[in-house]
Amino acid sequence: MISDIQSDAESKMKGAVEHAREEFAAIRTGRAHPAMFNKLMVDYYGAPTPLQQLATFQVPEARTVLISPFDRQSMAGIEKAIRDSDLGVNPANDGNVIRVVMPQLSEERRREYVKLARSKAEEARVAVRNIRRHANDAVHRLVKDKEIGEDDARTAERHLDGFTKKYVEAIDELLKAKEAELLEV
Repeated sequence: MISDIQSDAESKMKGAVEHAREEFAAIRTGRAHPAMFNKLMVDYYGAPTPLQQLATFQVPEARTVLISPFDRQSMAGIEKAIRDSDLGVNPANDGNVIRVVMPQLSEERRREYVKLARSKAEEARVAVRNIRRHANDAVHRLVKDKEIGEDDARTAERHLDGFTKKYVEAIDELLKAKEAELLEV
């Protein structure tokens, strides 16, 4: 029972770290990368569709993304979705591909993105701690129901604390790398 609780908690903590990694990838830096477009939804024949399902992405230069739609009819919708997003870019359509050139980030904008990254990291840390708390509650219920002893419960709590420390440190490493990437000129 304890091992089930621990393995479930660890897998959820891994999920929280992966979610943080995805959130960080969506934060724009001076460089172009396809992950920036992950959350964009395009109105495709009346249905909101993720942009990733409608086109391929290429990054020929550090600050340029080429978006090649599978269906040429969707180009206007893709352009509109990119223009209306919070990316702060203006797409250019040449009839075959949509070219997105990322402007240089100002120092003020970089600082805003660092704050955003820190808040996303804190959300991930809180999620990991909540997972630990729920797992500890489950262990305490087992003790209360006399299914396990106090010693087993303390050992399980130590293991959960170890997992928590490990995954919070992983989140901190991701944040550190993202901050360095954002502040790099």
